[in-house]
Amino acid sequence: MSANGYSRRAVTVGGGIAAALGIAALGITVPRLFGRQYRKTPYDDLFAQLVDREEAVKVGAAALKTAGPVTPAKLAKELRPRLGQRTLLVAADSDLAEGKLLEVQGWVLPETLVLLCELAALES
Repeated sequence: MSANGYSRRAVTVGGGIAAALGIAALGITVPRLFGRQYRKTPYDDLFAQLVDREEAVKVGAAALKTAGPVTPAKLAKELRPRLGQRTLLVAADSDLAEGKLLEVQGWVLPETLVLLCELAALES
């Protein structure tokens, strides 16, 4: 222990923890500030649920090949009540529990996720 009451080890560990927290904060903040910017759509409230819109567009394009005729307005009208105040994760869990699953190129996915991906594909 030094004269001021803190050992070199305690200061080093504390500084390391502070640095790790700072790096973690930057890792969360910087991508949001400088990440991909998309054009405004009437469906941004729904797209905010997506982690990666480019991948959602790919899944949605594949799903649209086998889907019937749909419009963005029709999909949004169906999705907004499903999501409501819930997150996409909660809605997908609910779909799984209810057996609402769709196959997209060999992948079995929750229906709400597929519909949201279809909407992203239509709006891209």
